[in-house]
Amino acid sequence: MTVRPSIVRLLRPRSIAVAGASAKKKSLANIVLDNLARYGFAGALHVIHHKEAQIEGRPTVASVDELPEGVDCVVLAMPAKAILPAVEACAAKGVGGIIIFSAGFAELGEDGRQAQERIREIAHAAGMVVEGPNCLGMMNYVDAIHLSFSATDQRDIAGPGIGVISQSGAMAVVVRGAFHGRERDVSYAISTGNEAANGIEDFLEFLLDDDDTRVICMIAEQLRDPQRFLALAGRARHIGKPIVMLHPGKSGAAREAARTHTGALAGDNAVMRAKAQAKGVTLVDTIEQLIDVTEFVQLYGFPSAPGLGVIGESGALSAQLLDYCEEQHVPLPHPEGAVAEALAAIAPGFINATNPLDLTAQAMINPDIYRQAVAALEVDDRIGTIMFGISLTSRTMAKRKLPPLLEILRAYRPSKPVIFAMVGDDAEIGQELIGQMRDLGIPFYRSPERVVRALPVLTAPRSGAEARRLPAPAAADLPEGTLSEAQSKTLLAEAGLPVPPFRAAGSADEAAAAAADLGYPVAMKVLSAALPHKSDVGGVFLSLKDEAALRAAYEELHANIARLAPGVTSEGVLIEPMARMGVELIAGARDDPLWGPVVLVGLGGVQAELLKDLRLLSADCSEAEVIAALEGLNGAALLKGFRGAPPCDLPAIARAVCALGDFAAAHPQVAEVEINPLFAYPEGDGVCAVDALISVRKEQE
Repeated sequence: MTVRPSIVRLLRPRSIAVAGASAKKKSLANIVLDNLARYGFAGALHVIHHKEAQIEGRPTVASVDELPEGVDCVVLAMPAKAILPAVEACAAKGVGGIIIFSAGFAELGEDGRQAQERIREIAHAAGMVVEGPNCLGMMNYVDAIHLSFSATDQRDIAGPGIGVISQSGAMAVVVRGAFHGRERDVSYAISTGNEAANGIEDFLEFLLDDDDTRVICMIAEQLRDPQRFLALAGRARHIGKPIVMLHPGKSGAAREAARTHTGALAGDNAVMRAKAQAKGVTLVDTIEQLIDVTEFVQLYGFPSAPGLGVIGESGALSAQLLDYCEEQHVPLPHPEGAVAEALAAIAPGFINATNPLDLTAQAMINPDIYRQAVAALEVDDRIGTIMFGISLTSRTMAKRKLPPLLEILRAYRPSKPVIFAMVGDDAEIGQELIGQMRDLGIPFYRSPERVVRALPVLTAPRSGAEARRLPAPAAADLPEGTLSEAQSKTLLAEAGLPVPPFRAAGSADEAAAAAADLGYPVAMKVLSAALPHKSDVGGVFLSLKDEAALRAAYEELHANIARLAPGVTSEGVLIEPMARMGVELIAGARDDPLWGPVVLVGLGGVQAELLKDLRLLSADCSEAEVIAALEGLNGAALLKGFRGAPPCDLPAIARAVCALGDFAAAHPQVAEVEINPLFAYPEGDGVCAVDALISVRKEQE
């Protein structure tokens, strides 16, 4: 179904009908009518009421059936039990779109889910768009049309603004209110609710095409059509329209809360994040970050460099920021060369060339010091953002400090983003000067820490290139279930991953013959699809130096299996030469049924599950993106030559991870691949998949 024309009719209607208003009390529908009257809706407006001839002086019609054909948008603010007949009537009258405020559908159980499914069927058959149910409606600040029961004032936009989409109505109005509180333009604020017929993706597509929207701010508890969302995100990156998204659901409790709220099952949050980031979506973790990052992007785009240059007036603040920036991984580049010389020349003997820069009280004596400091810092290529951290403790202090700074910033427009961070929290300084700062396009925060928390999101590596082309699915007939290590390594070797030479043996004699051919010392491992964690049941013996040790290990291994895994039948043992030790990594791949294939890389070995120092990437990632992910590990120092060890062969690791991505794409029936450990050797020596496991979905899965 092509929804674009109907979406436009819903969000930019020329004719509207409202059902559910009351002659005796202020219902949700009455608030909608008040909004339309206050902001001068000039189109045709119809009020539906089954008894009253008038509502607040407006004539009514008794039912949807009495509406003229082809009303653009109908707002249904009525009990849930009345919704289905009204939806059917709207479809019969050629309505473009409907907004359903009512709750009581999929979020409450099976009966509600069935009713919601019926709404979807009716709407799709009629080509009608549905916003809701269980939503707060929408606010259109471009045309001053607010079909919502939320209180709002019309804010005309001066240029392309922020488009807000949220499944949660409460969050939609919270972030919209925050942007308006900062005097930032909002084009639309849309609450999608339960998404009976149309999801967040439909409204996202509208905003991508909308010339009045510069950046898109999303709160998504569930993305129901992941592949379409990824395609739209890729398009947003291509046309240069940023998407900033908050997607709760890292914890099991959050996923359950989302299901209860929206009636939707939550997917794998980590997979979603990897796939979305690969398409250029900027992901945040808190409402605070969502607001701050979106405002920054609306004003400036993204910083040109990760470093922060701080202009302050307190040595204590400088020390605190040095600690906090290190904790939040925000670089504070130390001034060097011409930058250091320019800073040192500002007030010799009073101001040192440092970052954070402590102006002491000199700026109150000579405000031009502010300009000199900005001019020096903005030529440093390592610095992408400049922050003023200025103490403001009262209106009097604000009137003393801010006007000279504002005058300088009006006359001297820095070439890099500038943020003002007040040191003083809720000290009363009045709104006038804050407004003047924001009028200059400079964000105003009441704490430097808030700026520091936003910057890692703004400066995180983002994919800007086209994705690597993945192979088409191959017609490979793989056995179902968990494959043995020998089967797994054979498949991975065919896919181009380095594996050690190995032999499968069904007896002690065969094992001895294999070891003689491969060369001692060898490793012996039980072969059994039922034992993915072989070492837990005594199924691994390492560094067997001769035939006697091998035969003894063979007997002990089978005794261990009989004792610790009774009933498990082994397929024999795998014999391979002892691999040269390297840095232990874990690499893997999986094909998510909703989001598609992803790859994983991180620190491995037996502590992989404990450390969880991992990065998940889209399977079509580039080798450069894999290397960037490796460099972002907490234990990245191990790969760069820790304690005198040679640096690891990062390109070889990246090639192996990309080969896993190709393998996952070529074999969609493979549920999961895990290589642990993947030994990483010094530069030029490559990698080796020492242990591997592949799990293949059963046909019905």
